[in-house]
Amino acid sequence: MEEKKMSEVNDKEALIKRLKRIEGQVKGIQNMVEEERYCVDILVQISAIRSAINKVGTLILDNHVKGCVMSSIKNDDSEQAEETINELINTINKFTK
Repeated sequence: MEEKKMSEVNDKEALIKRLKRIEGQVKGIQNMVEEERYCVDILVQISAIRSAINKVGTLILDNHVKGCVMSSIKNDDSEQAEETINELINTINKFTK
């Protein structure tokens, strides 16, 4: 069976940079909790992290559709293309929960 990998539609380095920024934000929240900072300030930072991680997910989903899904639909038989579309629908459902 062929190993599936992320295609190169989006800049991998830009995604890694975003993820490292998110990692720093999470560590910042940990520090805020340890310092017993004001709850509202912590919640605002949590909201910012949610937004940032959703953006990364959206970029990766975009990458998947423009790379893997598009290639599969163009190159595979109709049965395999249907499987790919079903996988995409399931992935979107999981991502949006």
